[in-house]
Amino acid sequence: MTGRIKTVKQDKGFGFILAESQEYFFHRSDVTGGSFEDLKDGDTVEFDVGESPKGPRAERIRKK
Repeated sequence: MTGRIKTVKQDKGFGFILAESQEYFFHRSDVTGGSFEDLKDGDTVEFDVGESPKGPRAERIRKK
């Protein structure tokens, strides 16, 4: 799936991706294509959708 970084909290190690009118949580450990520190609000990324106890989450995130 392709989406855009809505918010990235560098100091907290997580962020949110907006794709197809839905928001997906992600953790710094889910970034596989590059470094978490390189992600900025508005960046386009590709990711897989996984499940967490709180709902859908982004996994295997790669900056496009």
